[in-house]
Amino acid sequence: MAAPRRTAADLAERLLAGDKRALARAISLVEDDDPEGWALVQEVYPRTGRAKVVGFTGPPGVGKSTLMGALVRHARERERQVAVLSIDPSSPFTKGALLGDRIRLAEHFLDAGVFIRSMASRGSLGGLSEATLQAALLMDASGKDEVLLETVGVGQAEVDIIDHADTVVLVLQPGSGDSIQALKAGVMEIPDVIVVNKADHPLADTMIREIRGVLSLGPPMSWRVPIVRTEAALYKGIDELVERIDAHREHIEAEGTLAERRRRNLENEVMTLAAVRLRRKLEASTRDDAEVRELLDEVVARRVDPATAAARLLEREL
Repeated sequence: MAAPRRTAADLAERLLAGDKRALARAISLVEDDDPEGWALVQEVYPRTGRAKVVGFTGPPGVGKSTLMGALVRHARERERQVAVLSIDPSSPFTKGALLGDRIRLAEHFLDAGVFIRSMASRGSLGGLSEATLQAALLMDASGKDEVLLETVGVGQAEVDIIDHADTVVLVLQPGSGDSIQALKAGVMEIPDVIVVNKADHPLADTMIREIRGVLSLGPPMSWRVPIVRTEAALYKGIDELVERIDAHREHIEAEGTLAERRRRNLENEVMTLAAVRLRRKLEASTRDDAEVRELLDEVVARRVDPATAAARLLEREL
């Protein structure tokens, strides 16, 4: 006979005690939209809000994972507990994360003070799945001091990361067309800290001048976005980067905007989860409905426009 499933309360007790296997199980339950997972989040939620959540975004290939590996090493040297959550492209077959956590941050994988997890974006345009903040909350509840989020590079839609992090770090690389595009896109409105990685490149100074030029066009802010040079593979610039991230944290705490950011983050998460569940409910209730099929046929035949059809569908369902 199979062993009985652990209750959410039992799993919560182990998770709050820092059990890595319990944390891994809890994230899987939430990612799979299992009711036990949501009951677990409800159980541990009052014990969250203590971890520093830092988000890393930027074009593919700029070295975000290498940079995060260096930051994990720095945190462990200070005996801080760290969790890393990487949002990867979804497999078209299994809907799982393609890259996998064993490939990333390999030197830290067996460290008891480090928890590494990959999650699938599952088609989310912003590079983050709807379960991301729930996973971050579970990492927070498990006693991690720092939670590092990394998004897949998907261009301007990466703005979703601002809904999940206290501090946002934009990572760029000199000599990359993608990096120049990031300068021109709305992504430059996101970061609290900008990193120019692989800064030994001969075009690094040119890129930094371009970044400063773009930043100077923005409105005056109480926080002046710093630009940090790093060579993550050689562990260069990491001390300064940590100092800048910590300084931003101190700034928003002193200014009172940390609480505002977290309120906005949680409000957006509530709306996102509500929208996702409403869509699932709507799809399930209309899947075999003859009236809905007829309405969609009218759209295909160009007799009813999509917005009107959506309005009629919502009127019927709500």
